[in-house]
This record gives sequence, C-alpha cells and structure tokens, in this order.
Amino acid sequence: MTEKKIWTLKSIAKQLGVSNATVSNAFNRPDQLSKKRREEILESCQTLGYSGPNKAAQSLRKGKFNIVALVLPDSVEYMITDPVASNFVKGVSSILEKSQVNLLLFSGASDNINTVADFVDGFICYGSPRNNKLIEQLRTTVKKVVTADFDIDRKASVGIDNEHAAYEIAKLAINSKNDNVAILGLRLLDSNLTSRVYELPNFDVNCSITHKRLKGYKKALEELGVQLRTDRLWNIPESSHHFSLIAAKEALTSTPRPNVLLCMSDLIALAALKEIQSMGLKVPEDIRIVGFDGIDEATRSTPPLTTIHQNSEAKGIKAAELFIDRGTDSVIIPYYIEHGKSC
Repeated sequence: MTEKKIWTLKSIAKQLGVSNATVSNAFNRPDQLSKKRREEILESCQTLGYSGPNKAAQSLRKGKFNIVALVLPDSVEYMITDPVASNFVKGVSSILEKSQVNLLLFSGASDNINTVADFVDGFICYGSPRNNKLIEQLRTTVKKVVTADFDIDRKASVGIDNEHAAYEIAKLAINSKNDNVAILGLRLLDSNLTSRVYELPNFDVNCSITHKRLKGYKKALEELGVQLRTDRLWNIPESSHHFSLIAAKEALTSTPRPNVLLCMSDLIALAALKEIQSMGLKVPEDIRIVGFDGIDEATRSTPPLTTIHQNSEAKGIKAAELFIDRGTDSVIIPYYIEHGKSC
C-alpha cells in the first residue's frame, strides 16, 4: 500500500511549477489571480490531496486564531447540564458565531490556562474558578480577558448586583424579627462536602458571587432585627439536587425548625421544596422559601417559586460583545424579582 504524500506549500508549488505565492493566493487571495488560473491550481491541488496552507502556522504568524476559551468554574460535564450556565454559553456562542469566532470550552478543573493561551485570542471566564492559581493566571495573562459574575480588575466584566438582589429577596421572605431563618449557601467553602458553616474563611468578595449574596442576606437580617443562629448556614458544593437535598434535610429537621429558607440557587430551592412537601408541610404557610436565578423549572413548581430572575443568556451575549469589541466596561445586567407563591 502506497503511503499518502504529505504536501507542503513549498512542495506543491514545485510540483505544479508555480511560485509559493501563486498557490497561497489561490487559497487566500483570489483577487490576485484570474478565475481560470485559480480554478486550475485549486483543481490540481485537490487531485493531489493538498487542502491548502497550514492554518495553524498562519495563525501563529499573525497572532490571531479566531478562538476564544470559555473558562468554566467546574467540569464541562457539570456546567453544560446546569440550566444557568448553559444559557450563558448559549449567549456567548450566539455572538461569537456571528463574528466567525470559535469557542473552546476550558474546564475549571484544570490548573493552567497557559496550556491553551498560545492558541487562543483570549478568555471569557464564567464564574470565579475554584483554583486560585487560575485566577492569578487570568489576572496576569497578556491575552484579552472578560469575566462574568466576578471581577479581577481586568476592566471588562459583566454581572448583576448580587448583593442587592439577595438583600431584596431576603426582605421579601422575612415577615417578622421572630422568624427562624436558614441559609442554604453555594460554595461558601472550598470543600466538596455539604456541611454547616460555622466560620467563613478569608475571601476576596469580588471573586465570589455567593459571598456577595450572603452579604446581602445578612444586611437584610440585620436591618429587620433577625438573628441568624450560628448553626443555620450551609455550604453546598454544587447546585445539584443530590447535595441540596442533604442540606435541606438537615435544615428541616433542626430544632427549632426554620420557617424561612433563603436559597442561593433555584435548584437548591426546588430540592428543599420537594423535601418540605415530603414532610407534609405547606409552603408558604409553614415555611417560606425563595430561590435565585429564575430558571424555567422554578415557574412550573408547585407552588411557583419566588426568586431573583437574572437573564443568563443576555449576560453571555454582553460578555462576548465586550470581548469582540475590546470593551473595558464593567457592565451590570438588570434583574427582577419573580413573584411566585412560595413566600
């Protein structure tokens, strides 16, 4: 069996008896050749099995790849199943595709963006990576960086006012200073376990939307004169039914049982709602519950969930626009309270 010849620009030009520039122009600058001449060269190249100049080499020479790495805070598998994250990716891709820019999904489980930095035009980072090394690399890379839902002083970011949103919905859920409140938090600790939080570590609030939400909840509690017991704050490592249900069961079997649940995502709230109903309790008569995100499933729950609605697709669109336009703004996307019947 004859081994297939691997052609280069130089070898194919020699084979056809033309200059390197003529072959290059046939593929990349058709205006430089007559239609007949170009068609002859392309037909000969196709017959010999040459598909054109090496695109990777061209990109390296130009320093432009038409590829953006979307850095995710968790594994790609987890993020594409999360409704909030998938809507963000949808928004990003809709803009990049119009600009003929390709999207590379980069797992936050990695610890080194430099493995792809030489082959992309820059990074859009959705949510603060768990790995502090990645955050530092994003701060210092010479490539363009746009962050979503956190800020690392790269002068291009997009998000909502998480602190004020949490403050508003907490004030809506709490009726009295005698309310017994529990907070089902999300990634408040660097841990893969669902657990109570008795002491928060030092953190950069600009790099954590959940700590901003916690700050908003606490501001509302203080303003309303409600005391948060030291054993009524939970860390949930990811916004999934499995981990959320563990925290919900612990909270709902605590003594005294909380009558208000502040949940840092709709998925957490929906898991808690299911557990409340399985215990024969009523919402909002026995327990008032609020979520955060405004996913479609929250509007279809029984009762419909009261939650903060943020447009994740619009957030993705704006992040991509900031990247394409080389923007340097910190953009705040509007949110609104979705008034359900859970509080």
